[in-house]
Amino acid sequence: MKPFVIGRKAWLFSDTPKGAAASAQIYSLVETAKINGQGPYTWLRHVLERLPHAASVEDYEALLPWNCSPEFLR
Repeated sequence: MKPFVIGRKAWLFSDTPKGAAASAQIYSLVETAKINGQGPYTWLRHVLERLPHAASVEDYEALLPWNCSPEFLR
């Protein structure tokens, strides 16, 4: 099975500059998670579940992909 690839072709379907900016932000999050050894879906799910409960700078920093261990996310 071929992995999902985001890239140049996906940019062709950004109808507005704000849509393109939103896509770029999501792509950046996904690639940052990958670089830090996280599964993008698992890490994003972890962050989105905990983000509403974050109250301090330390809470937000704990959600960064380089501060999460892959074992912790499972």
